[in-house]
Amino acid sequence: MTIKLDGQVAIVTGAGRGLGRCHAIALAERGAHVVVNDLADAEGSTVNADAVVAEINAAGGQAMSNGANVADFGQVQAMVQSAMDAWGRVDVLINNAGILRDKTFAKMSMDDFRLVVDVHLMGTANCSKAVWEIMREQQFGRIVLTSSSSGLYGNFGQANYGAAKMAMLGLMNTLHLEGAKYNIRVNCLAPTAGTAMTEGLFPEAVFELMAPEMVSPGIVFLSSADAPSRKVLCAGGGGFAVFKGFETEGLSLQPDQVTPEGVAKAWATIEDESGQKELQAGFEQPNKFATQAAVKLGLDLS
Repeated sequence: MTIKLDGQVAIVTGAGRGLGRCHAIALAERGAHVVVNDLADAEGSTVNADAVVAEINAAGGQAMSNGANVADFGQVQAMVQSAMDAWGRVDVLINNAGILRDKTFAKMSMDDFRLVVDVHLMGTANCSKAVWEIMREQQFGRIVLTSSSSGLYGNFGQANYGAAKMAMLGLMNTLHLEGAKYNIRVNCLAPTAGTAMTEGLFPEAVFELMAPEMVSPGIVFLSSADAPSRKVLCAGGGGFAVFKGFETEGLSLQPDQVTPEGVAKAWATIEDESGQKELQAGFEQPNKFATQAAVKLGLDLS
């Protein structure tokens, strides 16, 4: 099966270089028309995005550049409208734009915490909101949010970045549920790549192996008609994996044991991984606890 995106329109944020550039080129190579977004400088120049557009057009594709700040909803709306004016639809949104302001939490200013959250989380929410009604009306949409191992597992000196990246999973989970009947599929990408944001983190030889081009095939798959939904695709160096969050079965304590001491005494059972499940929606957790409580009291909830 060959994945083709002929006639589809994709928006890629933060696409002036690094992963975003590779995503935009990979989508264009499969036939998509691409809006290459990269934050304009103080003079309004979009030189990096323009270079990517020129590369796509020279290869026979169609692309336009855009300098919107994803943290500004008005600018994002104008970007989406420019795609609609040019091509009449938006099928794919790749939320890739991001920044770093790394410091230990003790030394981090709350302004830097807020700035990173605004760009990553609010920028993703702004772009997704701006295309949401379009995708609902056309009964088709593919949205990718960019998470990170720093969010999934934590990383020293990245409290702001990690918080914003883990928040992507919460946004993905709900958009997946709300978009399902409209054929809008929403996923996360957790990439590892040798880019300006990761330079110095890997030995030089490994850095070269971790080329961003090795991640973008995953983006093309998540943009396709057969894409899954509510998945966290981890990718780097040509390797791909899926992150899943599980919840242990736990247990319902007897009424006289619902105390801090009761929790401590039962802790080994509470965290026992046998019987753990990947829950599919928020309501499944309260249902589980209600069922456990009912069984304990001898009640029939059927």
